[in-house]
Amino acid sequence: MLRAVIADDEPLARRKIRALLEGEGDVEVVAECANGREAIDEVRARTPDLLFLDIAMPEKNGFDVVRAIADGRMPAVVFVTAHDEYALKAFEVHAVDYLLKPFDRRRFETALTAARTRLAQGGNRELSQRLMNILQTMEQPRRPHSPERITVKKAGRIIFLDIDDIRWVDAAGNYVKLNTGDGSYLLRETMVGIEERLPGEKFLRIHRSTIVNIDEIQEIEPLFHGEYSVTLKGGQRLTLSRSYRNQLGKLMGK
Repeated sequence: MLRAVIADDEPLARRKIRALLEGEGDVEVVAECANGREAIDEVRARTPDLLFLDIAMPEKNGFDVVRAIADGRMPAVVFVTAHDEYALKAFEVHAVDYLLKPFDRRRFETALTAARTRLAQGGNRELSQRLMNILQTMEQPRRPHSPERITVKKAGRIIFLDIDDIRWVDAAGNYVKLNTGDGSYLLRETMVGIEERLPGEKFLRIHRSTIVNIDEIQEIEPLFHGEYSVTLKGGQRLTLSRSYRNQLGKLMGK
C-alpha cells in the first residue's frame, strides 16, 4: 500500500482528491492538512510515499513545505495549483507532476501513474533533486510577461478577468480583492505576488494593502503625517501611505 498525505486549504479540494484516491486499491490517505505548517509536521511524522501539495496555502506555501522536508525522506510530490503559469512551466521543464484546478479523473490518474513510476524507478535522491531544481528555478529573479487576463473563481464559475478592468487591489487576509467597475473578485494570492503579475507601468503600490491602476486616479490630496488621499474616477478614496511617498514621482511622471 502507498501512503498519501493531502495538503490543501480548500476542504472541497481535499475531499475530491481523497475520493479519487479511494478508488485506487493500493493507496491509503494517512493525513489531510489545511496549511503548510500542518503539512510539514505530517510528512515528517508519517513519511508518506505520495504528497498532493497545494501551492497557495496559509502560513507556508507549497514551496516552503518542500524546503522544510528536503532533508528527510522525500515523497513523490504532485503539486496542485490554480493559476501560476510560471510554476507550471517550471514543473514541465523538470518533469514534476502537477494538477491544474479544476482537474478531472483522467488528468488525476495520469499524475498518479507518473508518481508511481517515479517511486518505482527514481528513488529518493532523484525525487529530491528534481524538486530542488524547481525551487532554484522559482527563486531566480524574474519579471514574467504580464498576462492580459487573470483567472478567478466566483460562485463556482471560472472567470477570465481582463487586466485593464482592474481599478484597484486590496489585501484581504490570505487573498487579494480585485476591484472592477462590475464588482470585486477574491483571488488566492499575496500582495507581493499580485504586484509581480500586474504590469508595473500601469499599476502602482501605494500602501502595503493597496495597489492602484494609475489610469483610474483622478485626484491626489495631501493629508497629515506625509500621507495622501487618492481619489479615483468613480469617487472611491484610497490612501497613499507615508512609506510609499516615493511613488508620487511615478504618478507625476505618468
